[in-house]
Amino acid sequence: MTALTLSTAGAATLRADALVVGVAKSGKTLVVAPGAEAVDKAFDGRLAAVLETLGASGAEGEATKLPAPAGLKAPVVLAVGLGEAPEDGESFGAETLRRAAGTAARTLTGSKKAAFALPIATPDDAAAIAEGALLGAYAYTAYQENGKDAKKPLAEVALLGAKPRDKAHKAAAERAQAVAEEINRARDLINQPPNDLTPAAFAAVAQAAGKEHGLKVQVLDEKALAKGGYGGILGVGAGSVNPPRLVRIAYTHPKAEKTLALVGKGITYDSGGISLKPAGHNETMKCDMSGAAAVFSAVVAAARLGLEVNVTGWLALAENMPSGSATRPGDVLRMYSGKTVEVLNTDAEGRLVLADAITRASEEHPDAIVDVATLTGAMVLALGDRTFGIMANDDDYRTAIHEIAEEVGEQSWPMPLPADLRKTMDSPTADMANMGVRMGGGLVAGLFLQEFVGEGITWAHLDIAGPAFHEGAPYGYTPKGGTGSSVRTLVKLAERTAAGEL
Repeated sequence: MTALTLSTAGAATLRADALVVGVAKSGKTLVVAPGAEAVDKAFDGRLAAVLETLGASGAEGEATKLPAPAGLKAPVVLAVGLGEAPEDGESFGAETLRRAAGTAARTLTGSKKAAFALPIATPDDAAAIAEGALLGAYAYTAYQENGKDAKKPLAEVALLGAKPRDKAHKAAAERAQAVAEEINRARDLINQPPNDLTPAAFAAVAQAAGKEHGLKVQVLDEKALAKGGYGGILGVGAGSVNPPRLVRIAYTHPKAEKTLALVGKGITYDSGGISLKPAGHNETMKCDMSGAAAVFSAVVAAARLGLEVNVTGWLALAENMPSGSATRPGDVLRMYSGKTVEVLNTDAEGRLVLADAITRASEEHPDAIVDVATLTGAMVLALGDRTFGIMANDDDYRTAIHEIAEEVGEQSWPMPLPADLRKTMDSPTADMANMGVRMGGGLVAGLFLQEFVGEGITWAHLDIAGPAFHEGAPYGYTPKGGTGSSVRTLVKLAERTAAGEL
């Protein structure tokens, strides 16, 4: 795990394997960003000119290494691009700093210590750089035979320009470290192979975290689910030899005035069931539990931060497999709410497990319920693979979550719940079907979930199918594989709820 320190040392005097500085574009000119003045001085004021000679442009995502001159203790200088320089009197955005720090950390894989001399004007800047560096230093090597011989992630991040004796700077750094570590916990779970991360194994991870962080954890196994009438979760898990689980993990604070319920889709592997996914669409389906991973990590983060709000996480865990005992298209399930659902497509399974969990969460009358799921391919078609969709039964709440996501650097977009699409889920056999029209499928899924929200409870649905698992090359602080999408949004939502702003 990468260590984080706030250093009072100067950039020229701190001993490290590399010194990270920022460069930006000002018109057609490359400029050195604030924080790197001592480094520029060591280059006799010609750092920008030297970098231009090496082809640096200051573009975001760019990283240029060069040997350090005499006068610097670090042997290497790494210049990362920050994009366009801000106007006079303005500073670089938090997400710009976060991505630049992540790029630097990835570039410095194998290094023991790096000093980050990026622009820090406020505690929020320090937090963004710390968060980006810690997320960029992530690697998942648990199953690689040569993992111990491969280059390890950057071991230590030293922030220069932050103020270790300042309460605001120290608190910002501590928060960034806690949140980043929980995002990386979610990434580990998403990346873990499904033959090892079964529903029972995921539940055991939650129980272990509960003991470590003082959380109350309750696990319903297949017998308890059957006794309780959780037909949705049981129906999805019916085809697998690994039976389903419903996990309740709760953080409470004695001064809390509000309760936030988070519900996560936890399909530890999704074959599609009898409605089998074709080749090319099932190889990454270990990631179909990303919503549950995000919810789990957000609850633990709330506990670590000591937020004055009660946060209850519901992890709806099942493995969707085809077999002689699997749910068939045409079967009717009686959900925990008592509603009956005709299953027209067993690959629309996430909404079934979420429906039971949302109904159960509603029984505790929380102030709000937010569910998170890699729910529909339709949302990826609509918004791409870096943006999650937000639906809600309250427009103001949907707007608030969208603004929170933007603030913490997660791309999202508010989506509607058109009432006319609801009738496309009508069934001649049951109360409703689990499918409606194909066009607008992501919205249909949201409308399905809304049917199971308790009366009078504010509810939002985050469809993270696009950004939850990144199959391309790493960029910024985003690795290949599990990303931990929505954890930052959920933690900030909990903080705003604790502050009485929501």
